[in-house]
Amino acid sequence: MLIGRTLGLYFSRQFIKTIFLVFATVFTLVYTLDFVELMRRAGDAPAATPAVIAQLALFRTPAIAEQVMPFAVLFGSMAALLQLSRKLELVVARAAGISAWQFLQPGLLIALLIGIVSVTVYNPVSAVLKQRASALETQTFSRAVQTREKPIWIRQRSQDGQAIFRGDGSATDTATLYGVTVYAFDQAGTFTHRVEAKEATLHEGFWELKEARILSATEEPQSHDRYLIASSLQPSQVRQSFIDPDAVPFWDLKETIDRMEQADINTTTYELHYDLLLARPLLFIAMVFVAASVSLRFFRFGGVAMMVLGGVAAGFMLYVATELMAELGASGIISSLVAAWFPAVVGSLLGTLALLHQEDG
Repeated sequence: MLIGRTLGLYFSRQFIKTIFLVFATVFTLVYTLDFVELMRRAGDAPAATPAVIAQLALFRTPAIAEQVMPFAVLFGSMAALLQLSRKLELVVARAAGISAWQFLQPGLLIALLIGIVSVTVYNPVSAVLKQRASALETQTFSRAVQTREKPIWIRQRSQDGQAIFRGDGSATDTATLYGVTVYAFDQAGTFTHRVEAKEATLHEGFWELKEARILSATEEPQSHDRYLIASSLQPSQVRQSFIDPDAVPFWDLKETIDRMEQADINTTTYELHYDLLLARPLLFIAMVFVAASVSLRFFRFGGVAMMVLGGVAAGFMLYVATELMAELGASGIISSLVAAWFPAVVGSLLGTLALLHQEDG
């Protein structure tokens, strides 16, 4: 049975208000901390004026704040339900014959809408701003090399066989890798040699490696100032693979994955990010169920602090499960589809089960 329109709109406003306040608080905190950190780094950069640093921090903040959106939904929903309970509005609603499942309908609908908007609108904006932040950071701090938390892996096939490139970093807006190791295989798939180089730049039809050292099991190590490896990859395709998945807008992810697959570039992290975005609305719904399972106790019964602590613990456990599944998906141990949807589905089911136990015994 659906909740009445007037009461549903009232509950919806409460959920929207508290979720927005929590997210705005986190956004402001992230911006302030990032601004302070960038100002600390700006000591030796003449171009890093306070105005530029403020703009750079503003460009970087949306992508960081996007990661805490599930917690904003969780804590916002908990705050809304606790506030309604404190004012005895939930007591009145129950006395009027409205069940918990009915007055949770507005919260679930709001979570679903926020999830859809965050994927279709907020994510593309934050991704574009993150790309602009990278360009502005390079210009401000004169840093051409983009370091990565994880190495860059590129696989290619050519007339010489197969080669796997590993790079520690990349040059902004170019097809250049730094700290390169190349594992070369022949046409039969047999490992032939390894090449270590200071940097590798992809041109039309070949890679140019500088300060290369060739290591083979059958020959003495050889050093070359310049070493070429044939390639069928396009520089534009490789440049695209240097971009972090969360810097690619949602609407461009599928096309990016298709282009990278055509170039035989590993797309696991991009597919995982795409599936995580698709699963986000359900994850937000799971957060509302978790919030409801720990926030519907009446204030006069006491134990509010324990309820809040239980909600924080449940949200933390769901976050750990999400990160763990994402790591397993990124490493290829499980499929990206399972890694993305498993925490959202399990969280929703467990939250529903806890709520059923409380409400219906």
